[in-house]
Amino acid sequence: MITYNERERIFKLDTPDTTYMIGIVDEENFIGHIYYGKRLKEAEASYLMRTQEPPFVPSTNNRERCSFYDCFPFEYPTSGVGDYREGCIGIRTAAGHVGSMLSYVSHEILEGKPELEGLPATFGSEQDCMTLKLICEDRHVGMQVELLYTVFHDTDVITRSAKVTNTGREYFYLTKICSACIDMDNRDFDMISLHGSWARERHIQRKALGYGIQSVSSCRGESSHQDHPFLALADKHATQENGEIYAMNFVYSGNFRAQAEVTQFDSVRMTMGIHPENFCWKLECGESFQAPEAVMVYTDKGFDAMTQTFHRLYRKHLIRGEYKDKKRPILINNWEATYFDFNTDKLLSIAREASKLGIEMLVMDDGWFGNRSSDNCALGDWKVNENKINGGLKYLVDEVNKLGMKFGIWFEPEMISPDSDLYRAHPDWAFAIPGRPGTESRQQFVLDLSRQEIVDYIYEQVASVLRSANIEYVKWDMNRQLTDIGSCGLPADRQGELYHRYVLAVYQMQDRLTREFPHLLLENCSGGGARFDPGMLYYSPQIWCSDDTDAIERLEIQEGTALIYPLSTIGAHVSDCPNHTVGRVTPFETRGIVALAGTFGYELDVTKIPVEDREMIPAQVAMYHKYNDLIREGDYYRIASYAQNRKYDCWQVVSGDKKQALVTFVQVMNRANFKSRRILLKGLDGEKRYRVEFVNDDSVEDQIYSGDTLMKAGLLVPNPWGDFKARLISLTEA
Repeated sequence: MITYNERERIFKLDTPDTTYMIGIVDEENFIGHIYYGKRLKEAEASYLMRTQEPPFVPSTNNRERCSFYDCFPFEYPTSGVGDYREGCIGIRTAAGHVGSMLSYVSHEILEGKPELEGLPATFGSEQDCMTLKLICEDRHVGMQVELLYTVFHDTDVITRSAKVTNTGREYFYLTKICSACIDMDNRDFDMISLHGSWARERHIQRKALGYGIQSVSSCRGESSHQDHPFLALADKHATQENGEIYAMNFVYSGNFRAQAEVTQFDSVRMTMGIHPENFCWKLECGESFQAPEAVMVYTDKGFDAMTQTFHRLYRKHLIRGEYKDKKRPILINNWEATYFDFNTDKLLSIAREASKLGIEMLVMDDGWFGNRSSDNCALGDWKVNENKINGGLKYLVDEVNKLGMKFGIWFEPEMISPDSDLYRAHPDWAFAIPGRPGTESRQQFVLDLSRQEIVDYIYEQVASVLRSANIEYVKWDMNRQLTDIGSCGLPADRQGELYHRYVLAVYQMQDRLTREFPHLLLENCSGGGARFDPGMLYYSPQIWCSDDTDAIERLEIQEGTALIYPLSTIGAHVSDCPNHTVGRVTPFETRGIVALAGTFGYELDVTKIPVEDREMIPAQVAMYHKYNDLIREGDYYRIASYAQNRKYDCWQVVSGDKKQALVTFVQVMNRANFKSRRILLKGLDGEKRYRVEFVNDDSVEDQIYSGDTLMKAGLLVPNPWGDFKARLISLTEA
């Protein structure tokens, strides 16, 4: 619900349990942030902007206008005229001036949600949501800014974005653009962010928020392994079940910056947007720039509630396509099984054995095209190597289909190898700075996707392969970050647009792909999890979570990922041991249980693994089919964190009707001379009685307990003998 109180000049945006309020003040129509928090009955909180305190508003005390600018809680702050906190927007005029200030002009309240041109964004019908379009301007610059706010009727989310239009008589440069800002009083917050590196993505970091600017960001051309486009400010005492949290997540797959600034007056300014470093977008008269969307969540019920809000929004209002609400096929990927050493016969031998075990799809990974016998050549030469895929691609796919299996294939469309036919023909198609040697990574360069002719060529190469056979899955990879940001297709004063134009081109290609092949299951990947973000989820319902498939390493990776993203989006496989990344040996059973909290599949050679492991696969397949609907659709709760206690991990998924739940318990390190471990379950109906079954432990008899007992008194989990042991516990209404 969105309302406007014309007398008080207050906008009130209500979700089921939260309220967001914006006020217009003074005769100059400054736009102020009033409140974001638990739902209010009335729009009567304008006093929170403190305009009745010194330095007052400029119409009352113009001699202290600068002081007003530097303390007023601006809804969308600018810079260069007196607000010395971080602004949301930066411009440079043709004359080289940088100052700006926005004033309210008009507004619209719409049913539903407009699309953002060229960008992924959440969606909703007129029955699902309402949108406030707030128009403001800087007449001195000749700039109009359209602020969009959407509230969803079924979840406590507000999405925000900004669109900038040049309404003046000469061009100007946009040098900074944020999508969301909140100005509020500091409450001794902790800052929650996600950090890592290749093979250890999205580890949760929690630290006290101090004075000054604290930020997370990426300038790598992607959302990155290292930092994540997510930031939360939490009550210092917030737990999984209790406490206030303000969170933002960016629906964007390129450079970003999310930050919180504690000011001299103990206020906090929290912002999220495109990273301003190396960003400069020229706006000619009449041209517009659309910023990506930011998702905001507030809760006073702790991290579980925050997580569930993000999950519900993304499942219902971001993920699209045939697999939006559908069980995904269990796949086996040949990468860790064969690397580049495979041919048709080898792939079919894997497929034949896999099909007997109940696996439903074979995915052919890197190495099937051009002269690709290692990772140092042939990217860009998207032609089937029929010396390796003897008989041709269609023959291979048809043979796999005859086994009752689907077929999938790997691409890395954004990259080009210096040792490739494409590069030899078009060396200017790679990003490059004239006169400077190119920076190779994995012995490859990045294609200049700011040029439409390159986008069209690469798309047609990929699409031609997909048209040639019954291919039902694509793994879209990106294995290096961007460097050498230069394009021979843009003039000098538009080179600062390259990073963003690159991301727009990736979105365009994936949009075309999913439109031409609507039944395709697309899985994004970037060296594992370097581009696991909401922007990618708009095109692919799942993303490869990490190249580290070790079940124990995955506990921290998947915990951090599931803090924001539904389990159904997390690409997770059972892989070989010793693990190819860390060399650890974990039980095959444990690997299966950990992978169950994701898309579930296999990354190994089923013809070579031990017989006792291979014999477990049919039971794991049956386990997936039995529980996947619950895992994909249920509410996720975090019970214990191995990242914090270094002993065990535990999470739970509960069905919407509270009739079914699944608890996953992983004992990482066993304890000598201890009794069973007691865990307190969550999210059950206290009035229902539940049959408790230890799915993979026949030594524990089924018992029936009330939900009230299981949540308040807890459940005893016997200590498994040994390290790296997992237990799956099923609860069904008795």
